[in-house]
Amino acid sequence: MKSWQWGNAAELSTDGAQLAAQLAPLGVRLRAYPVASAAAPWLAPAQLDASEQERLLSALDGVFQELQRERGYQDRDLVILYPEHPLLAELDAKFCRIHIHEDEEVRYIVDGEGVFGFVLPDGRQLEVTISAGDYIDIPAGVEHWFRLNGLQRIKAVRYFSARGGWVPVYQERSMQEFPRP
Repeated sequence: MKSWQWGNAAELSTDGAQLAAQLAPLGVRLRAYPVASAAAPWLAPAQLDASEQERLLSALDGVFQELQRERGYQDRDLVILYPEHPLLAELDAKFCRIHIHEDEEVRYIVDGEGVFGFVLPDGRQLEVTISAGDYIDIPAGVEHWFRLNGLQRIKAVRYFSARGGWVPVYQERSMQEFPRP
């Protein structure tokens, strides 16, 4: 289940309707897609070689095909982060700065969890913890960030409208402090 919190708030909320209302002005979409049982062999290992990654993506093709029909996505890849990843600290620091993209950012979490943060139109900031089965679509131009939580483990499929992925455009706005679990 998704949880969320405001900056400097000690309590997490799991009220999905309230979260949807807070994210509505940004156009952020959250959906649930159960992770296909065919993907199970590739979820437990922290690392996957290129062949295993392709098999995992193939096991999840039902979601990709649905999103291709609905949204016109042309490509996908897999992001795998885990505690022993040699670039973990560098990648986490890179994504954990407020930025925007010129294209939408779309992720489907299939294992582990992470935290997306958002700057609302009134300047308030909130963070949303997403986990396996969660799909998030962040429109172009929305100020956001991503960070790992205490698990430091996530497998996420990224979907693209065009090849090449997203380029972050960092913003000058500073992030509020959020309590860490």
